Parts: sequence; structure tokens; C-alpha cells
Amino acid sequence: MPVLSVIVPFYNVEKYIGPCLDSIAAQTLGDLEVICVDDGSLDDGPAVVEARQADDGRVSLIRQRNMGVGRARNVGVRRATGRYLAFVDGDDTVPRDAFKRLVTSLESTGSDLACGNVMRLYRNQLIPSWAHREAFAKPLKSTHITRHPLLIRDRMLWNKVYRRSFWERLGLSFPERMYEDQPVAMAAHVGARSVDVLASIVYHWRQRDEPGSSITQRCLEPDNLRDRLLSVLQTASLLGRGAPALKPDFDRDTLDIDMAVAVEAMAAMGTTADPALLDMIVRYLDGVSREAWHSIPFAQRLQVHLLHQRRLGELAYVFTQDRCGQLQPRVGAAGLLRRRWYARHPSMPPHLSEVSGELALVARLVDLDWRDSVLCGAGRVAVGRFDVGELRRMRVRVWLEERRTGATIPLSDEESAPTWENVVQEDGGALPEHAFPFRFAFDPAVLTPAHLARRGRWDLRVQLRGHGLRLDGRVAGPRWSPPLIPAPRRRSGVWLVPIRSAKGAWGLRLRKARATIGECRVDGGDLVFSGEISDIGDGEPVLRLRRRSDGEEMYFPVALAGRDFHARVPLADIDESIGHESWWEVVIDQGTPIRPLVRTGQRPIATVAARRFLVDRGEDGCLLLAER
Repeated sequence: MPVLSVIVPFYNVEKYIGPCLDSIAAQTLGDLEVICVDDGSLDDGPAVVEARQADDGRVSLIRQRNMGVGRARNVGVRRATGRYLAFVDGDDTVPRDAFKRLVTSLESTGSDLACGNVMRLYRNQLIPSWAHREAFAKPLKSTHITRHPLLIRDRMLWNKVYRRSFWERLGLSFPERMYEDQPVAMAAHVGARSVDVLASIVYHWRQRDEPGSSITQRCLEPDNLRDRLLSVLQTASLLGRGAPALKPDFDRDTLDIDMAVAVEAMAAMGTTADPALLDMIVRYLDGVSREAWHSIPFAQRLQVHLLHQRRLGELAYVFTQDRCGQLQPRVGAAGLLRRRWYARHPSMPPHLSEVSGELALVARLVDLDWRDSVLCGAGRVAVGRFDVGELRRMRVRVWLEERRTGATIPLSDEESAPTWENVVQEDGGALPEHAFPFRFAFDPAVLTPAHLARRGRWDLRVQLRGHGLRLDGRVAGPRWSPPLIPAPRRRSGVWLVPIRSAKGAWGLRLRKARATIGECRVDGGDLVFSGEISDIGDGEPVLRLRRRSDGEEMYFPVALAGRDFHARVPLADIDESIGHESWWEVVIDQGTPIRPLVRTGQRPIATVAARRFLVDRGEDGCLLLAER
């Protein structure tokens, strides 16, 4: 009898099943069996498994016609002979020590279930899984979901090892439909006498980018939605009976995730929607507490409410408004001693309209440039995506704040009235925004010798106050949207560098520069730049591009003539973007890295071989190359 049985259901994952089985075969826990269940694959995935089976006696293959992953897992469990059970999807991989860590923990504590942290695997890049990050931040032995409620998000099956006797005692089995893992994972958490939580990464959950390649990518299909709703109802019933204190936590996540899918699907179906689907949604929402309702933003809450009321025509209209950025309900206050804020919409009842905890300052620049050696800016500050007409006039204060010391430099403090304006978005379009305009001016002459000597970083901040409301925050905005980042200016040997972070937050950086870039342009698909190095040193310089997300590096030559340098980077040769966008830092490496300051005001955007690049400045004013 092996220590561990690993059940691997698979369907049409020829591209991934080999690496999956390789990762299991390489486990430091060698006493295991691998039961692969082919759910009627139409590709050569079964042949890949057969080849592994010939080389490794621990691997077996079961074939069935396509009846779903739930049936495949049940078949695998019935064949399993190990003292412990684990599940791995055929397109995922497992870190080398994962099973040993999980089984060793169970052996030492006697718990029924051990679970661990997860990374998303996108191509060759690992990214923390948002669903697991908080729950697995620190290890906990012999705990329980009622004592560690963050485990309510741990609804997946495969980052766990289960004691076989526990599995059989609970009589666990999988519904033979999609989304079959959530009810089983939650039943295991609730039914366990104790659970071990490992902070170590024990699973790599692949994010596939082929269209229609996974269940979740087909989430708007009626059959898919039906199975999702069945799992939601089953899990809600389980928690209501076995762990009612956890039900509000479950509802908060379900409203945010599953009901968002339901809203989009039902808005698209409209009057053609299956009444049985709507009945399932209403049945679930009937049991959601007011506390959980208020956990989601107003716009989403409004749409879920319309769904709950079966008002599908209104839902479709409001959904489209929200998607187009045109759902901007008026916000106003009520109460004297305890002032509360409410959004006004004719379809929303008062008891669901409070937004006191949702009001957030959104401040962006629409103009920034040097004028007669003074940095002048204009911007707008909004209160989320609300119509602020009832607030009439408010005071807007703008200042620079040094990050390390907290020192401040006031820039403006004026009364402002809200106006409507179309604001340019990252995709080049424009959306209406109701916001308070502001202006400011920064004269570098106000910087003291101490300020210059510290060469610190200053954040551009704004405050909106009036009518009992006070909101503070940084001035930010989408990175790819206007305005351009102005060129740096020099004062007393220190460069004053306007900067914009990767998330779009504006500020000022004071720094020295060992190298400066005086020209930067895109020429025939190449990024071409040149400048001057203050100390050429003894080494032969090389240009190094480093990707922020994973540290991947690429190297290109640098031509040096005295202190002058010149470099050319073929944009088509740069590794393709991973995820939504990639950011590459540009460094001249001469034995020690030199981060050249970009002195130009240019911000070219180039399309090369259907790839879109932005040439920009980083948080220290150095050259930054982004691809989206």
C-alpha cells in the first residue's frame, strides 16, 4: 500500500499533461501511486500518459467516455489504495517537496487535512494566487476553518492532502458536474477535526491563455452558470448547517465573484434567460444578510439587487451603463450627529444605498509642464464614480510630501466647484467624470539646501474637504494616459525629476546622475538613445534590460566614444510580454550598474510587429520600457 494516492483527471491537455506528470514523478515523497483518469480526451494526451506508464510503474491509466471531471475524480478515488489522497489537475504542476511537506505535517499532528499556499502559473511566470495569499501567510498546525476564517477562500481541491480514513468517514464524493470541487473542499474544511495550514507553496495553478480552454473561460454559458450556481447553493447550505458563523464571509466572496458572473450572463441573456437559472439565483440571494450586501461596491450591489428582483431589462441597461463608465449616481449626506453618505438611484432601495465606506478620492492630472522654470499642473479630484453635484463647493489642497521625513511643501489651497468633463482613458477613449478642478505651481526656489542634500522622493498629494467630508490621497492616474512626464531640471547640481510610478502616482525625485540620456526615439522598429557618462571607468559597457515581474534579463551592445554613448535595441527582439503588460528597466552595466537619467520630454509609443511599446521614465527618472 503506497503512502499517497495522487488522482490526476485530464481532458484534452496534451500540451500540459507531460510536465504535470514529470512534476509528480520528481516528488521527494517517492512512495506514491499516480492514477490518471482520461475523461474522453480527443487529443494525444492519453498517449503521453501511456509513455509515462511504461517508464514508471507508479503511474496507471483509466479511460472513460467524457462524463466530466467529477466522475473522473470519483473513479480515481475508488481505485486509490494509499493512506492519503491528493488531487492534481492535468494542466497544473506540483513543486518538488509539496507532497512530502503535506504528508509529514499530517503524520506529526494527526490532522485530517493539510493544505498549502498556491502560485498561479502563467506561461513560465509564477504569480501569487490572490485567493490563497492571506489565508496562507503564516503556518498554523491543528487549526480549523472556524478558528481561521480566511480559509473560506480555500475552495479548491488540489493544494491539499487528505487522510483517507477521514475522506471515507465523511463519505465525500464529487458531484458529477462543473465546479464540483468547491462543495467537497468546503465540506472537508468544515468536517475536519483539525487542519494543518502550510505557508509553503505546494501547488502551481496554471492560467491558460488559449480561448475556451478551461471551464472558467466559458463561465457565461448557461450550463456553466447552472453548475456554478448549484455549487454555490450546495456550499451555502453546508455552511448554514455546519458553520453558520462563516456564512457571511462566504457570501461576501460569492457576491463579489459568482454573482458578478451571474449578472453579466443574465444581462446578456435578458428575456431569453432560463427561468430555472433565475430561480436558483434568487434562492441564494434570499439568504444573504444585509451585512454581506454592503460588502460589495454600490454599482455591483445595484446590479445584483436588480437580478434578485428579476428585473432583467433594467439590469441589462444598468450593466451597459456601468461597463461604459456612465453609471454615476448622485451622492449625498444624511444625519447631523452621525453623518452618513448615500448614493441616489431610482432602482435602489434606501436600505442598500449607503456608501459611507466606499467614498474614495480619485485625483488625476490633466496637465503638467515647466513654465518659466516653474512646474505648473492642473488636475481633477473626484469622489469615486459618483455625481458630486450635491456637494456644490469644496476646498482642494495640493502639496508635496517628502516620503522619508514627512516634510511638506504647500502648492495650492482653493475653493472649487464640480464640473463635468470627458477624461481620456488608457485605450484612447474618453469617459465623463464629475470632479473638482484644481491648479498648482511648484517653484524649485523653495527647496532648501537641506532638501537638496537629502535627495529624497516627494509624493504629490491632494485633500478634498467640506460638508463634513474629508478625503486625502495621492494624485495618480492610468500610466498610459496623458499628460506626458516633463523633462527634469537641474538646481544646485541636483536633478529635479518629475516622476510617475508604475501605478500612475505622481511625484518629484531629487537625485544625482552618473549618466544622462539626451536623445531617445523609435527608429524603424528600434529604440535608439544616446547620452553621456560622467565616468567611463575601465570596463566595456553593456546595455541590460531587466523585467520587473520576474527578473528576466536581456543584453544589448553599447557604443562608447569618449564619454558619449549610443545604443540601439530592436524592439521585436525583446521577450514577449507576460500577462497584461511587462516593464523593463534599462541599465548601462559597466561592472557596476548605471541608471541613466532621461533628460528629454519625449514619451514615444511604438507598434512593432503587432506589439505595443511605451518608452517612459521610471520612478527614479531612468529609462523604462513597457509593453502592453
